[in-house]
Amino acid sequence: MQTAHTPLLASKLPAVGTTIFTVMSALATEHGAVNLGQGFPDFDCDPRLVDAVSTAMRDGHNQYPPMAGIAPLREAVSSKMEALHGRRWDPLTEVTITAGATQAIITAVLAVVRPGDEVIVLEPCYDSYVPNIELAGGTVVRVPLTPGTFRPDFDRIAAALSPLTRAIIINTPHNPSATVWSREDMLALQELLAPTDVLVISDEVYEHMVFDGREHQSAARFPGLAARSFIVSSFGKTYHVTGWKVGFVAAPAPLTAEFRKVHQFNVFTVNTPMQHGLAHYMSDPAPYRELPAFYQRKRDLFRAGLAATRLRLLPSEGSYFQCVDISQVSDLPEAEFCLWLTRTLGVAAIPLSAFYGDGFDQRVVRFCFAKKDETLRTALERLARL
Repeated sequence: MQTAHTPLLASKLPAVGTTIFTVMSALATEHGAVNLGQGFPDFDCDPRLVDAVSTAMRDGHNQYPPMAGIAPLREAVSSKMEALHGRRWDPLTEVTITAGATQAIITAVLAVVRPGDEVIVLEPCYDSYVPNIELAGGTVVRVPLTPGTFRPDFDRIAAALSPLTRAIIINTPHNPSATVWSREDMLALQELLAPTDVLVISDEVYEHMVFDGREHQSAARFPGLAARSFIVSSFGKTYHVTGWKVGFVAAPAPLTAEFRKVHQFNVFTVNTPMQHGLAHYMSDPAPYRELPAFYQRKRDLFRAGLAATRLRLLPSEGSYFQCVDISQVSDLPEAEFCLWLTRTLGVAAIPLSAFYGDGFDQRVVRFCFAKKDETLRTALERLARL
């Protein structure tokens, strides 16, 4: 009998291994650590949202919905964006419901990036951006945000633009640094891109987590950006249901048409009862309007506790992350410090070096404060030993 064998396969993503998020979460479980590494809440969503989904199931909304998403949810997204940003996206031709923001981003990339195209990413950046570009056959052009402040450096972005640039991916509020782009930042980007055909993929999943009176500056607010942007957001982040994996994309009709060509074949559509539940729940704007204050209180609780340690607090302007400088605490590199912290003190964090292609180590780690108050207090009690 001939021996069976598995054919050798050249990896499409040879540089991708087990992510730091998986490693740190597994280590946290092994050591009984408080997991402030991976970015998801440890508290429940509003019971009314669960009830709305249950009602949708009982009412028979359990078969395929339209490919682009159910009309009531697309209309709710359009109405919300118009109310917040002053621009209406046509729910029929310009809003698409997606299987989370991560699927939305790769679908946008696959829709517009061809082999040889360049795509600018601003490091540190979310870990899916680079593999998405590589899967599309594009060339990644890395531009660092300013070390220390994580502000966009428009001179460096301008220098990175070339005739081959197809798109730039931006993210505000920013993961991992918790910085928020200002109106002036968005105007600068709009002016820089005006003479080009460069597209924008604007990752705005933390849009409702902005603090200290700031406003989220969506690409939707700037006509020159709105006309060239895929605007991506997440119901999971906004409504504390990250495991549901439901998001949306708003884009001009010609871009949406190309987006949906890919979307219909890599996802087709998104689960029906949750779409109906979300559409019903969005009739009340209070949950997302109250979100900044909800997370600012958690941020302030966490920052007050950290201030008693030798960790140096960096600003947290938005998102649900807090970065700290570890220079006064340890000589270890970021990644080794996070391993030590998990094993020794029982608190898991993520090294910022994981968000850079070259592993740039600036002695900064990231905590997630989207946790119950008692979870944060337990973590702070342990971190007080630093």
